[in-house]
Amino acid sequence: MWNLFAVSSTFNNENEGMRWVLFFDGDCAFCSGSVRRIFRMDRRGRIDFAPLQGALSGELGFSRHAATGGGGTLVLLRESDGAVFTRSDALIELARALGGGWRVFALAEWLPRAIRDRVYRCVAANRQRLAGRKASCVLPDPGLAARLRN
Repeated sequence: MWNLFAVSSTFNNENEGMRWVLFFDGDCAFCSGSVRRIFRMDRRGRIDFAPLQGALSGELGFSRHAATGGGGTLVLLRESDGAVFTRSDALIELARALGGGWRVFALAEWLPRAIRDRVYRCVAANRQRLAGRKASCVLPDPGLAARLRN
């Protein structure tokens, strides 16, 4: 039997000092709520956030991932090596970045990408319905605001 805890501790050592930037749809209540939840889960403070509609996203060519019509996708950039993850691959890498018990979600990598991405696209296409409509934007708390990049 595999020892997942041994793999996890190895990953933690390799993960030290790494940083990520999560690019999200800034016009989406579901996405903004998800960013607030991820911020609270990121106890090590290694994930920064940037809207897909922002200048940094445009400079890196990620703006094309913003929602157009149906559903866009989040983009996760691992800054140490410039690796870029989208759709379900971004969620799997995010689980690794969060560490701790969240790593269990990285096991989804064993499912075929076509199935994972189909589920991702279904949620993305229905995210407005899932989050509901908001009459106004919720301002981020100061800790989150400090980790927002434009």
